[in-house]
Amino acid sequence: MQIRQPIVAVLGHVDSGKTSLLDNIRGTGVQSREAGGITQHIGASFLPTEAIKKVCGPLYAKMAGDKQEIPGLLVIDTPGHEIFTNLRARGGSAADIAILVVDVNRGFQPQTNESLKILQSRKVPFVVALNKVDMVSGWKKNPKSKFITQTIKEQEPSVQTMLDELLYNVVGTLSILGFSSEAFYRVKDFAKEVSIVPVSARSGEGIPELLAVLVGLTQQYMQKKLDQSEKATRGIVLEVKEEVGLGVTANIILIDGMLKKTDHIVLAKRDSIVTTKPKAILLPKPLDEMRDPRDKFRPVNEVYAAAGIKIASPDLEGVLPGSPVYASSDESKIEEFKKSIESEMKSVFVKTDNKGIILKCDTIGSLEAITDMLKRQNVAVSMADIGPVTRRDIVEAQAIKENDRHLGVVLAFNVKILQDAQEEADSSHIRIFNDQVIYSLIDNYLQWVQEDTANEENAIFQELTPICKVTFLKGYVFRKSNPAVFGARVDVGTLKQKIPIMNVSGRRIGIVHQLQDNGKNIDSAKKGQEVAMSIQNVTVGRQVSEEEAFYSLPNSREAKLLLKQFSHKLNPEEFQVLKEIVDIQRKLDPAYGY
Repeated sequence: MQIRQPIVAVLGHVDSGKTSLLDNIRGTGVQSREAGGITQHIGASFLPTEAIKKVCGPLYAKMAGDKQEIPGLLVIDTPGHEIFTNLRARGGSAADIAILVVDVNRGFQPQTNESLKILQSRKVPFVVALNKVDMVSGWKKNPKSKFITQTIKEQEPSVQTMLDELLYNVVGTLSILGFSSEAFYRVKDFAKEVSIVPVSARSGEGIPELLAVLVGLTQQYMQKKLDQSEKATRGIVLEVKEEVGLGVTANIILIDGMLKKTDHIVLAKRDSIVTTKPKAILLPKPLDEMRDPRDKFRPVNEVYAAAGIKIASPDLEGVLPGSPVYASSDESKIEEFKKSIESEMKSVFVKTDNKGIILKCDTIGSLEAITDMLKRQNVAVSMADIGPVTRRDIVEAQAIKENDRHLGVVLAFNVKILQDAQEEADSSHIRIFNDQVIYSLIDNYLQWVQEDTANEENAIFQELTPICKVTFLKGYVFRKSNPAVFGARVDVGTLKQKIPIMNVSGRRIGIVHQLQDNGKNIDSAKKGQEVAMSIQNVTVGRQVSEEEAFYSLPNSREAKLLLKQFSHKLNPEEFQVLKEIVDIQRKLDPAYGY
């Protein structure tokens, strides 16, 4: 049995101490470099068995048992859960196990919950590193030992009690979320309980136990998964970028097999599968030589899994982060790999006729993670794709909204909203939920649904084009065109920015671009107010004239709702103006408002 090292991902809230913890683990390894050598890969740190044994001491043998020895750990150190979402693999994650870093004094924070949801959906076992124990009030450091069990014994009883209380806060939270957990020194069955290891990233206390628990879990329960006999060469793309002197490169985590420079590599783009040969396979030099980023890589001809590598090739532009990579020297296997990637990509991108929300994300990993989370909340997805929010997305959401207002929305994660899309969304009242943190994107959407449902009548009415009649004031032309700016008096109802207006013969004039009162921008003006109003693409004296009257112009669906459902929300004057608008429009379109 040839076993590869497990891939360990580190997750947690933004200020929980993930980076410090990794620095300490890597630093510990560097001190033990003579024992086995530490190699720093791109996006990952390789810790060989000899280095881990030196850190763990007698704990290593106790935790590892009599199973075949794993050849070290590959710790993924790309910060942020967004990158972790790219560490995806069909039906789960490329990570074999994870460290969930929790701040001992703050407990679970929003991103901790999100990390846990992703681990849950990807079925990744994990260990909790309860960090910053040295910040517990009254804590005394032990300069002679890095073993946390020893340090805890030396604390005052009140400090031990406080640590236990903080630890059981985490146990309680995990229990609510469906996980049985315990401090690692009280765990009876490591396969059934989540181990919580108190650590201090600053002092290094608890690092030996954390590494020992990781080794024990992977060595006892993951031998079959880590077995490399008869495994195809495969990996996952973490990111693709252009680099000076190298061109387009891809940072890849090699999960299984061996990659050779002569291999054919199969990768995914948005609308195609490409086959290429690497111009170079690059490994960074040892950790202590990484000061100059222009000189940190060494080319290699082959590399064994698991490893963090960089490949350079002219065909990598457009390759999708989070997508799978296969490689082989046998050309007859290429077609099989292409079909496998194609079917995987089809399962990630969603395009159905079913009514559901529109989801746009930056990478495949985040797209898949959010789709999974929405499914668990029973939220239907009509389209899930990567790229910016376009006008077409808004139009699709409009059609969905006619049947279900809560599904006729766009969720945008870490992507741009194109200008014409934003304009279309504003004018058609389509909500775009835009965020760079997954949990808040979904929470904001679900909270809006809840609030909107409780107040649905008002919410729908607020989105309709308000009924109003205004008069162009004589002698108040501030600008004739581009845009036309003139004084207007609101005679009836409420005049708002971004609403369409028509003249007395029913011809659409344009959209109210801006409203100003005494030089200040305002969103709306009520009956009796005199304001400056601007409209794009019209010229005073041509499309509009002084002393002319204008009406707001609801579309036919809005007019029908106002007549049948919301007439009780209009005052008598507004209802009269609505009837005037309907009469004028029906001369042009007899079906208007029906």
